[in-house]
Amino acid sequence: MEKETKVRELIQKKIKEKNYVMDKIVPAFLLTMALISVFTTFGIVITLITDAFRFFSAVPIGEVFSTNLAPLNKNPRFGFIPLFVGTITTSLIAMMVAVPVGLAAAIYLSQFASQRVRKVVKPMLEVLAGIPTIVYGFFAYSFVTPLLMNLIPSLEAKNALSPGIVMGIMIIPMVASLSEDAMNAVPEIMKEGALGLGSTKLEVAFKVVIPAAISGILSSIVLGISRAIGETMIVTIASGSSKAFTLDITRSMQTMTSYIVEFTSGDAASGTTGYYSLYAVGLLLFVFTMGMNQLAHYISKIYREAY
Repeated sequence: MEKETKVRELIQKKIKEKNYVMDKIVPAFLLTMALISVFTTFGIVITLITDAFRFFSAVPIGEVFSTNLAPLNKNPRFGFIPLFVGTITTSLIAMMVAVPVGLAAAIYLSQFASQRVRKVVKPMLEVLAGIPTIVYGFFAYSFVTPLLMNLIPSLEAKNALSPGIVMGIMIIPMVASLSEDAMNAVPEIMKEGALGLGSTKLEVAFKVVIPAAISGILSSIVLGISRAIGETMIVTIASGSSKAFTLDITRSMQTMTSYIVEFTSGDAASGTTGYYSLYAVGLLLFVFTMGMNQLAHYISKIYREAY
């Protein structure tokens, strides 16, 4: 009996020692995995700042915020305003397509669609998210642009309108899926209470569900904007590489990402000012996206406190 008791105690001791070791190892492993993303982010930021500093030390800041962009001339000019305008223009067009269509799809799927319809429609909608962006780019250039030329005769073969629309189509699943998740997270008791007071399903959707889910909806929109700003292949193929400053969406525009693609293809020799301009554009793109995310976080915080 004593022997069995000692064996049992020894086994329990071994188990405790093993659990103790695992309790030490597993949290350390998880912390290491979490820190990888942090160190990666720091590495990206340091690289951008270091190489962008070399660019800004050679180019006056006043020239950077001018409209004259000619990086491959004998006397290169690095006015990035045309890139800002091209990026913002195509992104706004994309969000004018993605936000209303995506929100309408989310409202229908979360509030009106039956379970049977949802099982069919949602997977079909999410298929759009799995299509490679280069396919979207050729679709914009070879199908959407000729189609729009029949409606807008002055539309150029490379323009900002066509890739903007196609980017919006690509972002629809992102806005719809995240917004639907936010709407489904609204407590049922709030919906039932509004229905019990005589509200229609449409009134419940717009006056109860959307205000309560506004934080998640804004997050989906911000994520969609970030996706549009960072999109590369669609604008590179369908928008062209014109560096002229223009607000005409029927003409070719170059975005910040397509500028980076153009130069990384071998146009700029390593160590030149043009080469370091890639990092300057990347840093400005990073700052722009981060500022937009902070603004969205602030707006979401206000709505969370209000509701």
